[in-house]
Amino acid sequence: MWPMDTPNAPSRTRWSALMSGPEAAFTYRKRFLDLESSGEDIHGEARFVTELVPPPSRVLDAGCGFGRVASKLTRLGHTAIGVDADEHLIALASEDPDTRFFVADLATLHLRTEQEFHAVVMAGNVVTYLADGTLPAVLERLSAHLAPGGYLVSGFGLAGSVPDGAAAVDLRTYDRLAEAVGLSFIARYSTWDKDPFWPTSTYAVSVHRRTRG
Repeated sequence: MWPMDTPNAPSRTRWSALMSGPEAAFTYRKRFLDLESSGEDIHGEARFVTELVPPPSRVLDAGCGFGRVASKLTRLGHTAIGVDADEHLIALASEDPDTRFFVADLATLHLRTEQEFHAVVMAGNVVTYLADGTLPAVLERLSAHLAPGGYLVSGFGLAGSVPDGAAAVDLRTYDRLAEAVGLSFIARYSTWDKDPFWPTSTYAVSVHRRTRG
């Protein structure tokens, strides 16, 4: 049984409009496996989170896809849980017996027994692929699952560099919405390796901390 309330019908995300079904899930996972086999580093997000909250920490991978980040976090010593609205991606993620994965809509997320995480991560352009208009609800739900002092970390492309089918999200809007649900801005980088963020950066890794609520 999933440790969550029965969700409402999931929002139709921009991701689901672009890619859905078991074949699409396999293709998506294969792309990353091919990158890794060619020598590419695909675990920057997990390293970033581990530097922020050393293991053992409780980490929620929100929009986890096929479990790339959550499974790596588990191997690094964290207690990681992954949630995603795509049941086919979750089916692939669940091949990892050491990490728990659940189908869930981030805009209505309510984990009954897993309320407090030390960090929540939204990697892989999750923010830009959300259903239109749901970002405020998603931030509220993720903030509600953070322990006091816990961190929300997100990485996404900016205007002019968003992936196909995604929507640009203004950083000022993102920060304002985060502040409204008790998340204070801490830092911003242009890569998961903590390269400095500049006005001309095309990608933003943002760190906010739950300071109230």
